[in-house]
Amino acid sequence: MATQKLYAGAKLREMRTRLTLTQKEFATKLGVSLPYLNQMENNNRPISTTVVLALAQEFGMDVTELSTGDSERLVSDMREALADPVFDDMPPLADLRLTASNAPALARAFIALHRTYRQTHERLASLDEALGREDAQIQASPWEEVRDFFHYCDNYIDAVDRAAERFSQRAEEAGGIRAAAISSLGERGIRVQFVDIPETRKYDADSKTLQLSSRTAPPTQVFQLLLQVALISQDKLLDATLDFAKFQSDEARAIAKIGLANYFAGASLMPYDAFLAAAQDYRHDLELLSNRFGASIEQVAHRLSTLQRPGAKGIPFFFVRVDQAGTITKRHSATRLQFARFGGACPLWNVHRAFETPGHFLRQLAETPDGVRYISLARDVSKSGGSYGAPVRRYAIALGCETRHAEALVYADNLDINNAIAYEPIGISCRICERQNCHQRSVPPLERRLSIDAHTRGTLPYEVT
Repeated sequence: MATQKLYAGAKLREMRTRLTLTQKEFATKLGVSLPYLNQMENNNRPISTTVVLALAQEFGMDVTELSTGDSERLVSDMREALADPVFDDMPPLADLRLTASNAPALARAFIALHRTYRQTHERLASLDEALGREDAQIQASPWEEVRDFFHYCDNYIDAVDRAAERFSQRAEEAGGIRAAAISSLGERGIRVQFVDIPETRKYDADSKTLQLSSRTAPPTQVFQLLLQVALISQDKLLDATLDFAKFQSDEARAIAKIGLANYFAGASLMPYDAFLAAAQDYRHDLELLSNRFGASIEQVAHRLSTLQRPGAKGIPFFFVRVDQAGTITKRHSATRLQFARFGGACPLWNVHRAFETPGHFLRQLAETPDGVRYISLARDVSKSGGSYGAPVRRYAIALGCETRHAEALVYADNLDINNAIAYEPIGISCRICERQNCHQRSVPPLERRLSIDAHTRGTLPYEVT
């Protein structure tokens, strides 16, 4: 079988720039000629085995990063953007991959431009409602800007993750994570109270009082404690990370800061090395991990999707949370599977059926149009309001990975992963899904022509040719 050639010129350039080396200096350290390095950086030549070994030995680079990262996400995001009816034709997939590999900055700029166009178009469509309001304005969505920040960071923030791990190690000496969080806040003059309030967490900076709802579950209380610890004790670290991100608005920066504080809380509750080792020992059993670390099922599933530390990576998982309308409220993928940026998830995916079986895990073998096969685990994670009459927030989560990791996943036991018939065909977005006979298709695929016969009706009112 022929070995696939590896082209990663953009990553080579980024690494050389980060090390502040000239091309000549970098070529010398890699043991190649200057012209050869130039050709590799411009993707005119694949990266040789000699260079891969030199990157690992000379710079300690995790060479798996050369073949993963932004490219698949960028290709998926560009395809979805280009599926917009405003574009007449979809460029060949090979061209999109070349753009993602050779000019990732240009690809991101195009995606950002399309996002701004789409948001402007949506706002103009409701202009009548906005007319006369003093606060009416057209601007990029801070929420989506923050979502993209975490998306392209591979959902792993190294500095914050390591700071959380250090806090967790000190917590073991202080009698546990809950006691350590309360003690850390107490050292700063902050009193912690568990009281019957409708808010999950409420901090008064003037009186230095943190109130946590006694209605919430213990894992939620601990998580909120750690979140407040992050906002107060890790303020400089969070701001430095936000400075690096260069958000376009104060709202986006504020949302991202909460996101980073949430990240710190999760990483403190489930410190990287200990959590990775336990995940491997328990074969990624979410319930065992939940009991071991005192975290909720959703927190554990989300944490599994962040185990992408260079040199110590876990299984590449995808993680998604959807509401009852099918809208994606959280998404991340370290796999080749990428989620739609707009709209909901594929209706054939088992995450939508999780609402029908509360408290139970659903397993699914699924195959995407590119032929990649996945194991998908879904479960509802409904959240009670804490009192009679309070609204129940209903969500479902899905966690999955490619079937090549089946042996490391307890949920793959007894599944017929070698039987092609056992796999359900799923997609990403109907506009870019190439399946011809999908009974759940909502709109035709953009890249295919249609044949319409008024005298014949099949599964769809048209035939995809």
